[in-house]
Amino acid sequence: MAGGFRADGPLCLILLDYGESVEAIDAQMPHHVAWLEKGFAEGVFLVAGRQNPRTGGVIVARGQKAEAEALAATDPFVTSGVATTRVIQFNASFAAPEIVALLA
Repeated sequence: MAGGFRADGPLCLILLDYGESVEAIDAQMPHHVAWLEKGFAEGVFLVAGRQNPRTGGVIVARGQKAEAEALAATDPFVTSGVATTRVIQFNASFAAPEIVALLA
């Protein structure tokens, strides 16, 4: 590992875009949080959070694009119609030493 910054493996950014009011988003939030917790428990999700300003969310997930797209389609925000998703796959070439082991 050159300098401790080398990483390897496919990752995906799951970008959520809200299409409804904040009230509609908040109504689905408990279901979305449960979905996130399941993804973290299964080791698929690495990081998740709201965009700033609050127009959507971002999730960093392990795996290939097709897998991430299938998983994103099950997000309660998506199934309820309050958000849409876009998935961007990338290969982690570099990472901070503290997270390299998480990407293996």
